[in-house]
Amino acid sequence: MAPELPEPQVLYEDDNLLVVDKPSGLAVHRGWARDRFVLVDWVRDASGQATAYPVGRLDRGTSGVVLFARTPEGAQQLQLVMARPDTVKTYLALVRGKSPAEGTIDHPVPRVPNGDRVDALTTFRTLCTLPTEPRHLSLVEATIFTGRLHQIRRHLKHINHPIIGDSNYGRTDLNRAIQERYGLARMALHARSITLIHPSTKQTLTIVAPTPKDLTLPLLQMGLPPHLL
Repeated sequence: MAPELPEPQVLYEDDNLLVVDKPSGLAVHRGWARDRFVLVDWVRDASGQATAYPVGRLDRGTSGVVLFARTPEGAQQLQLVMARPDTVKTYLALVRGKSPAEGTIDHPVPRVPNGDRVDALTTFRTLCTLPTEPRHLSLVEATIFTGRLHQIRRHLKHINHPIIGDSNYGRTDLNRAIQERYGLARMALHARSITLIHPSTKQTLTIVAPTPKDLTLPLLQMGLPPHLL
């Protein structure tokens, strides 16, 4: 792993499931990148298994919760669980401008690159608006009920509140200004928690990934109340 990246952390594990807190900057799977080291490699090393089975995905720049099954059969079961309407994935995102107090974004996006657009639903609420320079920013809690390609990133851009540090859907000049003033050198998107029905025990399981330092410290410098993290 590149030495400047934090080490991933195991958030939960049992005989069927392994949940990892991924740092920003680390790709999950070599199919999505040409990196020498990806999260799948780390999970293999940490678990001692020959193969790791990621279920769901996070972009390289996004930190937080990533699920792994221990077997191919477990991965199939977990995929079914992830598709259930009672599986809830919650994210923190720092966005441009003063976002609405809350809202629902119902806007189709592709499942895969260059794919057809399909239904996608995100709800959000604004936790805090910060009087930052060169313009105000807002910390948003977003919950997704579908798993589409760059769903939160696309949806927040769709309502004119793109995520800070997002090189694809944001503003390069604003991203650079925020990095220079506050030291935010990553995309400000963190997969904070997931709630799901465990595929084996059938019990409700909630797993939370702490907000990482490379996001926490710039937010505190911007004046964010610590209790929101």
